[in-house]
Amino acid sequence: MKVSVIVPALNEAESLAETLMSLAPHRTQGHEVIVVDGGSNDETVSIAELHADKVLQGDVGRAKQMNRGIEEAQGDILLFLHADTRLPADALANMINAVEDGYFWGRFNVQLSGKHFLFRLIERMMNMRSCLTGIATGDQAIFVSIESLDIIGAYPQIPLMEDILFSKRLRDLGWPACVSQKVITSSRRWEDRGIVRTVLLMWRLRLLFFLGVPPEKLAQKYG
Repeated sequence: MKVSVIVPALNEAESLAETLMSLAPHRTQGHEVIVVDGGSNDETVSIAELHADKVLQGDVGRAKQMNRGIEEAQGDILLFLHADTRLPADALANMINAVEDGYFWGRFNVQLSGKHFLFRLIERMMNMRSCLTGIATGDQAIFVSIESLDIIGAYPQIPLMEDILFSKRLRDLGWPACVSQKVITSSRRWEDRGIVRTVLLMWRLRLLFFLGVPPEKLAQKYG
């Protein structure tokens, strides 16, 4: 099975090179890496051109960029990877095994890069929550079989919560493969905004979303 790794990026020069270099061994095995830029004004595109198989331009917005990548992907499995997230060495092999075992989709456990003890608690909560609810977030490197996209379609083109709604649609097909391997994602948003403040903001956003507040309004107020 061939895997297409789709990386949406916007001004990610600081972290993109490390993410893409972690994918280099997978490219030598016949898998492809697609970077979809949303209009960066730093060195993101130049870095992507050095380390990706395809570099595409898309409208700004993570969902729109991932959908642009879907249009060009040639893989049997699609992995959506944030630009500041690194995969472990045998991640793609575990994804392929999960799909061959009958899973339509799945996600990885996540490890935050920061050293603060609260990050260890946040990680555990994120990983436990997604296994119990069948809802994953983009930080967890969601992967899907191409057949599942034929059934549910691409990412909903909304400015926030696209991963939540996408997971809900996928969950209708079946429970996700909860791969215990950890992807390492940047803790910068927690560090920049404050750990507790960021957690409370995320909870508030999800609560308002589940109560029916449109993602567009959430993005205007909190984005």
